[in-house]
Amino acid sequence: MTRTTRLQTALVTACFAVAISSGAMVACGSSSGSDGSAATSTSADKTTTTARLTEDYKAQAADFVNLHAMTVVRGFFVSNKLGHLDEALAIARANKGGVYPVGTIIQLVPQEAMVKRKPGWNPASKDWEFFFLDVSAKGTTIAVRGADEVENRFGGNCASCHKAAEPKFDFVCENDHGCEPLPIDHKVIESIQRADPRPL
Repeated sequence: MTRTTRLQTALVTACFAVAISSGAMVACGSSSGSDGSAATSTSADKTTTTARLTEDYKAQAADFVNLHAMTVVRGFFVSNKLGHLDEALAIARANKGGVYPVGTIIQLVPQEAMVKRKPGWNPASKDWEFFFLDVSAKGTTIAVRGADEVENRFGGNCASCHKAAEPKFDFVCENDHGCEPLPIDHKVIESIQRADPRPL
């Protein structure tokens, strides 16, 4: 890899945190029926709610796959390893705000990711765990993981960039979510995405 390519990759990686911070949307529920009357809660609903509140997801290196094996939404990639992909995609596609479900993985470039952890895991990062990844044809290795301590190749702190996202966007950046714009052209980002070396 040439020095220019490494610099472009590092720049995209730095910008990923900013771009991803503005894309989160809130999944809204209603406590009333369509006629405005109060909805009745069942024990199954309570069990599901309790399970979701205690559910956590600690990502492993093998969970970070080739971007093109994930679902693309406006140029970033989404997956959910706990079976909540439909909910995660509804939030991402609506682009109106919301809290992503636990287990959601969001990536803009192969070398960086953010993973939604259980409520209370780290309130300062809205429970997102950030990752700096080493990727190759052999797969993924986690270089660094955490909340406030993860930095990209340029020394930019992931959480610092993402906290600029408007609160309703759950720490996820896009062009219109309140985060600083990426300092590189989308064509450079797309070329880095296409060059993901991990097997499909």
